[in-house]
Amino acid sequence: MAEEEGRGEFTEDGTVDLRGNPVLRSKRGGWTACSFIVVYEVFERMAYHGISSNLVVYLTKKLHQGTVASANNVTNWTGTVWMTPILGAYIADAHLGRYWTFVIASSIYISGMCLLTLAVSLPALRPPHCHQVDVNSCKHASPLQLGVFYSALYILAIGTGGTKPNISTIGADQFDNFHPKEKTHKLSFFNWWMFSIFFGTLFANTFLVYIQDNVGWTLGYGLPTIGLIISVLIFLAGTPFYRHKLPTGSPFTRMARVIVASLRKWRVPIPSDPKQLYELDLQEYASKGKFRIDSTNTLRLLNKASVRTASNSPWMLCSVTQVEETKQMLCMIPILIATFVPSTMLAQINTLFVKQGTTLDRSIGNFSIPPASLTAFVTISMLVCVVIYDRFFVKMMRRWTKNPRGITLLQRMGIGLLLHIIIMLIASLTERRRLSVAKQHGLVENGGTIPLSIFILLPQFILMGTADAFLEVAKIEFFYDQAPESMKSLGTSYAMTSLGIGNFLSSFLLSTVSSITKSDDGHKGWILNNLNASHLDYYYAFFAVLNILNFIFFAMVTKFYVYKADTSEQINGNA
Repeated sequence: MAEEEGRGEFTEDGTVDLRGNPVLRSKRGGWTACSFIVVYEVFERMAYHGISSNLVVYLTKKLHQGTVASANNVTNWTGTVWMTPILGAYIADAHLGRYWTFVIASSIYISGMCLLTLAVSLPALRPPHCHQVDVNSCKHASPLQLGVFYSALYILAIGTGGTKPNISTIGADQFDNFHPKEKTHKLSFFNWWMFSIFFGTLFANTFLVYIQDNVGWTLGYGLPTIGLIISVLIFLAGTPFYRHKLPTGSPFTRMARVIVASLRKWRVPIPSDPKQLYELDLQEYASKGKFRIDSTNTLRLLNKASVRTASNSPWMLCSVTQVEETKQMLCMIPILIATFVPSTMLAQINTLFVKQGTTLDRSIGNFSIPPASLTAFVTISMLVCVVIYDRFFVKMMRRWTKNPRGITLLQRMGIGLLLHIIIMLIASLTERRRLSVAKQHGLVENGGTIPLSIFILLPQFILMGTADAFLEVAKIEFFYDQAPESMKSLGTSYAMTSLGIGNFLSSFLLSTVSSITKSDDGHKGWILNNLNASHLDYYYAFFAVLNILNFIFFAMVTKFYVYKADTSEQINGNA
């Protein structure tokens, strides 16, 4: 009897300790374990944004790169940072598990940060200082200097690929979905998770960028490096309290098996009764802490993979649940594509938006505002809007829609897409005013500081945070919520992939537009090293049109999207 009562205290979702033994609910997991994870994220966000927020300024002022080159180098690196989590999620799910993948990746992350701090500290690893407005007149960085700097950046990017997709899911793993109280606590965990991201990002965008611009890059990069080391030590200190989930195999392999099996059996008829399709017993799923999914008519062709034939090979016969998991991941792809353009807009924050700030009056008395510090208003705006949204907007909308979330996740994303159209229109008009003042004061050719306060850029930064409160928060929740239970890491990586491709798309568009707008008749193009002689107003107007077209595409694909059967959106049906 005592043994049975003891068994009742074990978690029911298949979580284990590092040795693979079942864990007692009272001994591991819960808020005790999550406290280490949340504190880690605060320091890690400080480290990452301490580098990314002001990177374009370092590339311009210290490595003497032009506008297009520096902006593209930032977005290419940022794109890599957000794409490598796909590899990290695969390694964790298929081989090492989330904990060991994270530990190994964090050591790579730290080594990249240390090398980066060394690269900005040693005079031999950067070109001599130059005061020229046109960086083409300055001595450029040597191949060795560039090699060391970019090696550090991309080592860092590889490290984040193993930490980003796994740290949030490690946190979520500390709560048992089969326990009603813990399942409720998991929702609160994501709120605290977002708060930790806000806090770390805000500190980096204010204090650290000020240190970099006014004290020195050695201290400005050294502090986030030390912060990252502290954060990893904090995470490791919580090891005795963590629950772990065993690797379940590659989700890509499981999806490939379904697609291959359905294509190989494309002539096999699907039985009218779904019960005739191949499926495992309910007890087999329950014993592994997994959910069984009923057959649906969405992407009906894939149902052929679960039709019984003579062969029982996993590449010829898949369970109904495997088929439905694959459907869920495939059905989210059109929504994923619709997030690429707004992710491209986010890439402008740390590149062209910050570059605009370097041309404006940044003084308040004797204090000089670092251009990258305006990105703090994105974080502040997002934090305020999330609170207002959660405390007031949701409660108000519940009365009308009867939806527990107030509005559906896709409707929330749609509002964010509309805000992106408004943002780029405002950015275009603001830039037109900046260029007009530059012309009035004869500052076009010499690229001098324009007598306009840097705060004229505030609307586009603040609205970007407002758009994030709708789009980015809903995007993360959507891809996590709609992914099947066994593919949560892959679902989380969808949101990160969106940011990665958005940054690569930003690089492509900037290079293409810069090249196309140059002409043989003397026209210099829209994007030049001297922003006072450029036409960013045209570029931002082009982005506004691109956002309008993207919104139309989003409206079309969401019309046909069907939410998972176990989500709250089912109350209202489609978005």
